[in-house]
Amino acid sequence: MEINTTWVCVFLSLYIVYCFYWGLRGYFTETTSYGYSIGGRQIPMIAFLMAATAASFSGWTTVGHPGLIWKYGLAYAFASFYVLTIPITGTFFAKRAWLMGKRYGFVTPGDMFSYYYNKEGIRWLVVLTAILYGVFYSAVQLIAAGALFHWVTGFPFSWGAILMAFIVWFYVVTGGLRASTWVGVLQFFLLVLSIILIGIYILIHFGGWSVLSQEVANLPDRYMQIPSIMEFTVGQEKWTTLMILTYLFALMGIQSSPAFTMWQFANKNPRPFAWQQVFMSTFVVGFALFFFTAFQGLGAQILDMQGLIEPASDRDVVPILMAKYLPPFVLGICFIGLIAAMHSTAAPYIGTAGSMLLRDVWWLKIRKKKGGHAEQIWFNRLFVTILIILALLVGMYSTAAIVILGALATALGFVMYIPLLGTLWGFRWPAIGTFLGILAGVIVVFLTYYVFPNPLTIHSAAWGTGTGLLVAYLCRWFGKTDDPETMTRQKEIRGWLDSIEQPGPRGRSWRNSMKIVVPLWYLFAIGPLAILGNYGLFSFAGFPSLWSWQIAWWILGIIMMWALCFKAEMATITDEQIRRAETESHIVVEEVTKTSS
Repeated sequence: MEINTTWVCVFLSLYIVYCFYWGLRGYFTETTSYGYSIGGRQIPMIAFLMAATAASFSGWTTVGHPGLIWKYGLAYAFASFYVLTIPITGTFFAKRAWLMGKRYGFVTPGDMFSYYYNKEGIRWLVVLTAILYGVFYSAVQLIAAGALFHWVTGFPFSWGAILMAFIVWFYVVTGGLRASTWVGVLQFFLLVLSIILIGIYILIHFGGWSVLSQEVANLPDRYMQIPSIMEFTVGQEKWTTLMILTYLFALMGIQSSPAFTMWQFANKNPRPFAWQQVFMSTFVVGFALFFFTAFQGLGAQILDMQGLIEPASDRDVVPILMAKYLPPFVLGICFIGLIAAMHSTAAPYIGTAGSMLLRDVWWLKIRKKKGGHAEQIWFNRLFVTILIILALLVGMYSTAAIVILGALATALGFVMYIPLLGTLWGFRWPAIGTFLGILAGVIVVFLTYYVFPNPLTIHSAAWGTGTGLLVAYLCRWFGKTDDPETMTRQKEIRGWLDSIEQPGPRGRSWRNSMKIVVPLWYLFAIGPLAILGNYGLFSFAGFPSLWSWQIAWWILGIIMMWALCFKAEMATITDEQIRRAETESHIVVEEVTKTSS
């Protein structure tokens, strides 16, 4: 099939110009390591709103997500609920992380955790997690980009992945985090637009929703139902309710990853957090996923059964749909939209991992806080280059489904709940418990991903973080305690953070209510009781029962997120809180902006 790629080339050229502009602008304006790595803590509201959303829903959403709906049906479509489970992590941690960074001057999450626990070993584990997360998650984007480039242009897969990697490498390595963020603004618009447009053209091909809904209703039951609550298996991919729930736990690791914590430090203030979590993620991206990615995935399964398309794997589904059913101009828009989606994630994760290597390893441990800004920036660029090469190699040689490979990365991010719960919410276990908990969590994630995959159809994220929390608490129960200096330090942090983040009377009342509402939502929407969606309790507008269940609980989830972020004051902030964070400064780490010899 010959494809007219004129508009693909036009839009790709314009996109490259835009990316290179921000990279070169950062190259000539970011003169300090502090500015290069976290944008001088001046990332504005509008930029974070869109860039953070784009980074959360990337190439695995635009390409991998419809592909696995094609493969597994509506049981996998429950993964669309990550429009809630990803930002709910930000609801728990983002504002408090910003307050900590502002008061104490933390640049990396390693700074924050090692100071709170007074243990440098935790810093090393956080850096290791950031590297593994950045490499695996960026690999997802690069293999998706290579597949897309191959199907649309006929360009060899490997060379397409290299070209796409070069583009993201250039603007990250030249411009730093601020450049990545401003490129992410455009990437957000392109991401959402491309998902919706592809879904619309699948509807058009079938003759509208009424025809497509009839075709969907005739699909075999295995595409229309959740198979069970749990299976006593190891190594089998079955989308039981427990697999759905724990897979979505893995995706909660996106905004608990070291990269997102560092990005939260970089914000000018926390005002965008609530709007990103409720509106941009849960509502806007949710609308695109619950309808239009499902149109793509289920539509592709119908076309496959009719013999009109023949995808070899999940990564081929969306590129084939685009090449076969989109007119040239729309193909150009959607092509660059999907490329932008992939870059929107690879850029900040690789960039922040490089910055952590620079500050936590090179500047702090090897150079012993020596080396001027130019040296620090250039070594940061070197680390970014190494990491993106590693990600490219992992992506090109991996045989895993792109979404599943991404879930390995996010499972590692979910392990970061252990230090975040302790540092930001005061969960009590000793520093050695945090260190051993993270270490055990990372090991168990790999064991339950590679050696004994998903025992009992429970995702490696749940096994890893569950084991890590158990180890942390065991250290406490066996009588391990911190030294007086560490305990005094933690008491000071707890006192200040709890005083400034204390909600008002109405906020406290809402928080108490949410302690009941949120677990109930998890239980029914994505937990064991989601199996009720199989039984035809209700349906509407031609949507089958299980799809209707998903849409209904998504709408209820929007209300829940609004209540959490705004009414319970989990993500909102007052002028007085910002003033206190800015004036009650207690810098405990050396800023990289200081002149070094």
